[in-house]
Amino acid sequence: MNSNQPTHSKWSEIEPEQLNPLIGRQFVVGNQLMLARILLKEGAVVPLHHHHNEQLSYILEGALKFLLDGREVVVRAGEVLCIPPNVPHEAVALEDTIDIDVFTPPRQDWIDGEDAYLRQQSDRRRD
Repeated sequence: MNSNQPTHSKWSEIEPEQLNPLIGRQFVVGNQLMLARILLKEGAVVPLHHHHNEQLSYILEGALKFLLDGREVVVRAGEVLCIPPNVPHEAVALEDTIDIDVFTPPRQDWIDGEDAYLRQQSDRRRD
């Protein structure tokens, strides 16, 4: 949106973008941050990647197992994970999950649709 005017959005009015059969997302962009709602089915994998954006991940429902710089962290409903810029990470949905992510600055690759790593079909069951 990038304006100096307040905006009001409803998730129910933002069409989910189906990235692959197991991952969908919606997002709202401000001037200096982005709020995303990620819908992951059990077994969905967000492949290893890194970005210059700082990220906060709040699990609204379900659970994600993150691999961060070689360390596993399971984040469950009601918990928040802060990922500093440029830290390599991946995630696996341990169950159907709704994840709220905040990025600063906004993820330009998502805005431009240049996020092929998320558009690959991936499925990894619990290990």
